[in-house]
Amino acid sequence: MIRVYTNLKQGHQWLQQYQKRPPVIACILGFTATGLIPGISAAGATPSARQYTALADAEFLVNGVSSQPQYPLPPLELGVSPVLISRAVVEAFNLPVYLFNAGLPHQPTVPAIELGGAPALCLSTGTALPLNTVYELFEQGLEWGQKLAAIATGSYLLISECVVGGTTTALSVLTGLGIDAVGKVNSSHSQCNHAQKWELVQLGLKRAGLWDLQSQSQVLPPKCNPLQLVASVGDPMQIVAAAMTITASRNCGVLLAGGTQMLAVYALAQALGRAEEDDGESATSAKYQANRAFSSALEWQPTQVVVGTTRWVAEDPTGDTVGLATEVGDVPLLATELSFAKSGYPQLRAYEQGYVKEGVGAGGCAIAAHLYQDWSQVQLLAAIESLLARYSQS
Repeated sequence: MIRVYTNLKQGHQWLQQYQKRPPVIACILGFTATGLIPGISAAGATPSARQYTALADAEFLVNGVSSQPQYPLPPLELGVSPVLISRAVVEAFNLPVYLFNAGLPHQPTVPAIELGGAPALCLSTGTALPLNTVYELFEQGLEWGQKLAAIATGSYLLISECVVGGTTTALSVLTGLGIDAVGKVNSSHSQCNHAQKWELVQLGLKRAGLWDLQSQSQVLPPKCNPLQLVASVGDPMQIVAAAMTITASRNCGVLLAGGTQMLAVYALAQALGRAEEDDGESATSAKYQANRAFSSALEWQPTQVVVGTTRWVAEDPTGDTVGLATEVGDVPLLATELSFAKSGYPQLRAYEQGYVKEGVGAGGCAIAAHLYQDWSQVQLLAAIESLLARYSQS
């Protein structure tokens, strides 16, 4: 029920090491105005609905089915929110969930740890986030990675996200890091809108002074500041997740639960580690050079980290997730073999047509169910359908 696509040896070793271990789940909520652009995302049928997707998913992840949710799950073009997959696993095994507000336009209705972030402007502005906000989010992520690793001692931390429009900010950060991601990322559409994403990314990188549209080549300095890159064209989730990964990997396993977005997070962690190895000044601002002994803060253990997603992402014919993972480096890419082909619910069968695919750690939670209790396809599908039936009745 779990397939390893890249770096097979390390991926299988990771699975063996954390078999029968229950994960600790961190879900990082964020927002980018990129997600409000018409047609950019299918995670909400309208731009207005997409403003509340993260709030609705967070509420459902924590509370499950409720007769009067403050934020009902938003209607989709086809399919149903992937949070049903995540919630089915959390509910079945009573897994601990820590929600983090990295930057939302509205407060969550369920308890969430406030990180002092802010919603991002559209990446096309080239000024998505204030640099000071990115540094503060990074420091918070480092701290919480250590805290959660202590809770997950002997097991692993499952880091998930909910950011509408996040595959487009992922493309911008991957591109800014020098990774050839064009045409390889995924989306919640059945056919990925590569041209729309790429146009926005080029515009944002140009306005940030990081891209030359005429020559179509990077003008990044050889040792660019990854935090500045996030401030220019990223979103608030990315830097928190990368920082958590860095510190958590020292003391426990890390499963980055997602596809394109978590490959970007892995690439950010890589870049931060390399920047420190090459030149401490490249990854830190004057503020940190003056006030932090920063070298130890960027040490991490990449052998403890994998990216886990769904089969619908890993085998998306309109993207190239496996190729992207190879471009990023030695990251092991795992995916659940979960199938909805025989589901009695058309909302779930839509996944087999390429809609939705992933989100809110759905693939990672499915992997956790297989890994922790050896759940089969039949057991996992039954749990998801049971939850969907209760949700539909409510």
